[in-house]
Amino acid sequence: MPKFPQLRVATTGDRRRVAEICAWYERHARALPWREPDCSPWGVLVSEVMLQQTPVARVEPVWREWMARWPTPADLAGATQADAVRAWGRLGYPRRALRLWECAREVVERWDGRVPTERDALLSLPGVGDYTAAAVQAFAFGARAVVVDTNVRRVLARAWSGEPLPALSITRAERDLAASLVPSDAGAAAQWAAASMELGALVCTARAPRCDACPVAGECAWVAQGRPGLADAPRRTQAWHGTDRQVRGTVLRLLRDSTAPVVPASHDELAHISADQLARCVDSLLADGLVVRTAAEGALALAGEG
Repeated sequence: MPKFPQLRVATTGDRRRVAEICAWYERHARALPWREPDCSPWGVLVSEVMLQQTPVARVEPVWREWMARWPTPADLAGATQADAVRAWGRLGYPRRALRLWECAREVVERWDGRVPTERDALLSLPGVGDYTAAAVQAFAFGARAVVVDTNVRRVLARAWSGEPLPALSITRAERDLAASLVPSDAGAAAQWAAASMELGALVCTARAPRCDACPVAGECAWVAQGRPGLADAPRRTQAWHGTDRQVRGTVLRLLRDSTAPVVPASHDELAHISADQLARCVDSLLADGLVVRTAAEGALALAGEG
């Protein structure tokens, strides 16, 4: 008979720490619009896509503009792809705007304009992966789900595993630990998901954790060891200036701000970019379906314009 690993079971200490973090959240949670009781499942989904690799402070004003303009999937589905990319502004990773627009169209066509509740259905939507599907289940529908983002992973790595930072990629052991901590009650599970994320975002931060403000500092495995290893851990910030990502962003901004096609190779803002790098970035934007070539030599326009 094959042997299967025994699933981890939460201990009394686990449950106590979960309860303490949830109690802290009730006192310190930020008032964010997608957390309001009247926020629709569509609003939650939009927020989760926007928050991928982007800070709350940058997301909130853009989210408000999007929801005022496109309060339902049908509203966004009725717009053009170019409208969505323009409205995305400078949030970065603009493929997310394209995926949200595609997502809205699928929700309208396949689910009568209502964001689906089931995990498999959510995962079938463009741009929705494991984390986003779980987050929408928890925060939009109050369902029991294992919600694990970077902030949650950091809290678990320190408070439970005694590590300064989680591994670059999530491990089976992390998933098992995260699953074991989710309360059995759906409402409590959704609160735990939000609370652990908020603790990681505000207190258990990557480089300057505020352990004096942490509700479980007295039970944190990393603190108990003397907080070792953080200074030596490799930094995970991504370079920006001079990268292909910056060049792609500049090309898209020029197209968003223009009412006519743009010739990147002739534009003053891109004059310092080598021909090889510019060609590579244009090719990647074309491959992503964000821009199209026009009849004019070397000119580009946003895909779906007009």
